[in-house]
Amino acid sequence: MKRIAIDMDEVLANPNLRFLEWYERDYGVKITEAQLYGMGQKFYEYVDNHDLRNYLHIKGFFKDLPLMPDSQEVVKWLAEHYEIFIVTSAMEFKYSMEDKYDWLQKYFPFLPWKNFVFCGRKDMIIADYLIDDHVKNLTGFTGEGILYHAPHNLDNTEFTRVKNWQEIKAFFEKELAKF
Repeated sequence: MKRIAIDMDEVLANPNLRFLEWYERDYGVKITEAQLYGMGQKFYEYVDNHDLRNYLHIKGFFKDLPLMPDSQEVVKWLAEHYEIFIVTSAMEFKYSMEDKYDWLQKYFPFLPWKNFVFCGRKDMIIADYLIDDHVKNLTGFTGEGILYHAPHNLDNTEFTRVKNWQEIKAFFEKELAKF
């Protein structure tokens, strides 16, 4: 069975909505998710208040992030045909590991806990595919990198790009048909 490694933030979970929510709460400025795609970078790099990255260090930031549409259903389908690992950078932010683990248990209870990989670098992961929104994680990966569409990677054409979970399902349906 082939192995797929899947990133969490901006692939399974949507931290952008949390940034936008907390930014509006703290600074009184409403920015929509659609506007993020015109920025071409991470939200906290775009706005004047660069201390927004501190949100990532607050307990609970990652705990109840909204799901990306169709992610649960497609991951469940993928798990019937592939070995699935959720691979997320969880060491950089103090509370993210516990929050992310709780989130994965809540939304992906059909995946075994031993398939959750909390790491600092993803180039050490051995899998056939890696679905990630960061080009830096795909560059050192030895399998096939699949770039999940995000505001900060709009100009990249180096990797196969998917815009949503239905496109991911279609990609892997084609892969299965090859065998």
